[in-house]
Amino acid sequence: MSGVLTNPYYLREFNHPGSSAQGAIVAAMPAGSFVGALAVTQLADKLGRKKTILLSSLIWVIGSILQCASINRGMLVVGRIVSGLSIGIASTVVPIYQSEITAPAIRGRMVSLQQWSITWGILIQYFIQFGCSYIDGVASFRLPWGLQMIPAIVLFFGMLFFPESPRWLMDCERDEEALEILADVHGHGDKNNELVQLEYEEIKQQVLFEKSEGAKSYRDLLKGNTPRRVFLGCSLQMWSQLTGMNVMMYYIVYVFEGSGLTGTRVSLIAATVQYVLNVVATIPAIIFIDKWGRRPMMILGCLFMGTFLYLVGGLQARYGHWGTVDDAPVWIITGHDAATKGIIVCSYLFVCSFAVTVGPVSWTYPAEIYSLKTRGKAVSLATATNWIFNFALAWATPPGFANIAWKTYFVFGTFNFAACVHFFFMFPETVGRTLEEVEDIFNEGHPFAPWKIGKHTGKRTLADVVGQNKEHSSIDEKEHV
Repeated sequence: MSGVLTNPYYLREFNHPGSSAQGAIVAAMPAGSFVGALAVTQLADKLGRKKTILLSSLIWVIGSILQCASINRGMLVVGRIVSGLSIGIASTVVPIYQSEITAPAIRGRMVSLQQWSITWGILIQYFIQFGCSYIDGVASFRLPWGLQMIPAIVLFFGMLFFPESPRWLMDCERDEEALEILADVHGHGDKNNELVQLEYEEIKQQVLFEKSEGAKSYRDLLKGNTPRRVFLGCSLQMWSQLTGMNVMMYYIVYVFEGSGLTGTRVSLIAATVQYVLNVVATIPAIIFIDKWGRRPMMILGCLFMGTFLYLVGGLQARYGHWGTVDDAPVWIITGHDAATKGIIVCSYLFVCSFAVTVGPVSWTYPAEIYSLKTRGKAVSLATATNWIFNFALAWATPPGFANIAWKTYFVFGTFNFAACVHFFFMFPETVGRTLEEVEDIFNEGHPFAPWKIGKHTGKRTLADVVGQNKEHSSIDEKEHV
């Protein structure tokens, strides 16, 4: 949507939507995503991870067709809600699938690659929008809306060649298939590889333990230390939205318009640079996320983002004034080139800060802190939290810019500093652990002093796991007798 906000043909076709109406059109997709993310609680556990991803691809194609053919605001909103359903499902199940099928040493990197792929998707679609802006007529926005079904078709046919999650297969008592997939993915086909055996034994032990604990339901999210984990996952996704990153992505044209950049094409070019930086800045996160750790990335990222937003707000407050652009009141800077450039640079630095830190971690962390029994439901709740805040901010931001102007940046800057404090006092480090070893981190406690959790907490060898398995078996046998 960011590429069409100032498109004259789009504005004419949909009767020049005001700030609230435009907010509602943009927010329709995250609203659908909220519902889709909650639907995963059933789909991922019943259909399996692979089939759920295939389903999301088909729903996206339907949504794209509706958007491309839309003739009024109502049809466009319905199309975006349907597409949102797909994104809610995919954005929840894909990190689960990735975290369950990758080796612990590269799991963070793999989920970060997903974030990088998202930035590529944003960049490519923006270039398509930019190219189509030169077309005269409604094709300038309908063509990009139609082309967006191509990635879904590629995903659908690509996933046909991918394996199912070994954890889900073992949960369905298909152990031999799970072992074969683990061997293919982690051991070059060797079922006796130590990492393969370690993962297999740990997953088996965890599945048996969790099955003995009772049926899977939402009540499981209230047992033991699971509420703490659900709170951490949901709050991280909440903060990732409250950083203001999606505001800078959805409404970057408005941001640059307020900074004094005039002309649709000039704003589009400036925004393109931002999307390129988003792609490039995610690369260090992919390489180093499993070395830097999750905590430092979250804490430092929010410090930097809060600082840059305060600088943007300060420059807007000092040099801006109320003006008129396209017959609408806008807080705008005129005649201050240095202030305009300062705002653009701070916007770029803000995006880079997010891309290197909170962006990748916000998807990696929630996927790795839950037990198998609760992972599907808990991750879907975390992702649903992401989308409900995305929905609220997408709708509220245009009226925010229209009414409180530069103060909007201070609101989001304050959210970043609050998130920084929360991350420091409540989020334990999970880097380098298997999903089963993460259990021991939360069993150790320290909910308000995560730095006290030892670096080697939960670390186990194959001998430890097999020994523990035998020990459990003998206890069960004695109890049975």
